[in-house]
Amino acid sequence: MMRLHGFRGGVHPPGQKHLSAERPIESLPLPSRLYIPLQQHAGAPALPVVTAGQRVAKGELIAREHGVTSAPLHAPSSGTVAAIGGFTAPHASGLPLPAILLDTDGEERWIESEPLPDPFSLSPEEVAHRVGAAGIVGMGGANFPAAVKLSKARQAGVHTLVVNGAECEPYVTCDDRLMRERAEAIIDGTAIMLHALQAPRALIAIEDNKPEAIQIMRDACRQDARIEVLSLASRYPAGSAKQLIQSLSGLETPSGGRGTDTGLLVHNVGTVYSAHRALRYGQPLISRIVTVSGGAVAEPRNLEVPLGALVADLLNYCGGIASEDCARLLMGGPMMGQPLPGIEVPVIKGTNGILALTAAEAGEAHPSSPCIRCGRCVEVCPMGLLPLEMSKRAHHEDWLGVQSLGLSDCMSCGSCAYACPSHIPLPQYFAFARGKLAEQRREERKSAHIRALMEQRQARFERQEQAKAEAAAKRKAAKKSRAVVVEEDDE
Repeated sequence: MMRLHGFRGGVHPPGQKHLSAERPIESLPLPSRLYIPLQQHAGAPALPVVTAGQRVAKGELIAREHGVTSAPLHAPSSGTVAAIGGFTAPHASGLPLPAILLDTDGEERWIESEPLPDPFSLSPEEVAHRVGAAGIVGMGGANFPAAVKLSKARQAGVHTLVVNGAECEPYVTCDDRLMRERAEAIIDGTAIMLHALQAPRALIAIEDNKPEAIQIMRDACRQDARIEVLSLASRYPAGSAKQLIQSLSGLETPSGGRGTDTGLLVHNVGTVYSAHRALRYGQPLISRIVTVSGGAVAEPRNLEVPLGALVADLLNYCGGIASEDCARLLMGGPMMGQPLPGIEVPVIKGTNGILALTAAEAGEAHPSSPCIRCGRCVEVCPMGLLPLEMSKRAHHEDWLGVQSLGLSDCMSCGSCAYACPSHIPLPQYFAFARGKLAEQRREERKSAHIRALMEQRQARFERQEQAKAEAAAKRKAAKKSRAVVVEEDDE
């Protein structure tokens, strides 16, 4: 058993996993309409390859990737494309995002496909290509295309694949249930990714508050000496990629760098499971497991959900929510989840949880008071930053000062705000600073563009003036030449 190193900082919020941890995965009944956003990944939105009125089969490509870090989308069920247009995004802004609206026919008719080769007979490049063609992205919430990570990690010479089963966010239990119910498939997906990486070993990291998952996963990988299951101490945010790498290897990811700089690549257990389904059965990423929980939910559950199903569909299947008791509705966990504008928003590839929290669970809204410089935010910051100094500069609109203190390294985990006795909304300060810096960069690019246009205009004007001067000189020379000829004729 290898030695664990741990990581700095972190907090211990109430887990509340008991609400859904013992509920087996159930399939959500197929909704009559699915709303499939074109932006479900890092990078540019996918481009539709279908039109309104077109019939599609389950698993059929409906939008292709657009750019290196984009990912394709596939039909979660068979049916007819109702429309392509804007629909409410699963984001606090509630702004519309382009989406494909699919009316399902209830037939669940799969697209025809050819027999698949043994994934271990394929080249590493072909395995990564098939992972990308299946639309697989990081299922832990980052949504970065898995194929890009595999290819870049192999080129970087990564020696260890880390399968992230930590699931440190309170309430969320979808990864726990996945490991307990589908361990063999996860191990197979891990072996397939090791082949794509050409790496010699894999570490499956699970927090020690999931003893059943740890034992089941250890039993499942006994026949593969390359794969080891490790038990981590429960501490938020143990499941963050950088903290996970530090816990396992003792190495810190360089500021502004990637985890692969340490020789390790992190993939969520859901991502690895999706790779198994894609390479073994030709099934693209069209569904995922979602935890529906919280004190305001009648029957918390873990559901396998087609992408594009509405949050309302999930909540209704779980007995609904007591609207008078629901103080906060979140997509994701309570620490890093996104507040939702309502229940008429779709599930996407990165949705691991839907939480309806009561006022007691959400915590009373305490007014902020001045910082007492107790240093608690510094103690718990897993990135070793100085949140109190960063917030001070943000308060005085010193955006460059915030940046100089490591804003780009802040992962918005919320540990600082959780520990702050003055109830200062520190992550909101940092998010605002990021927005201001982004605005400054846009203005700088705009100014640079205008400056370049003016310089081009000036250069063009100078060329025109030079051309005029040269033409005048030629005319003068020609006139002088004609005058000389006239004088010679007179003689």
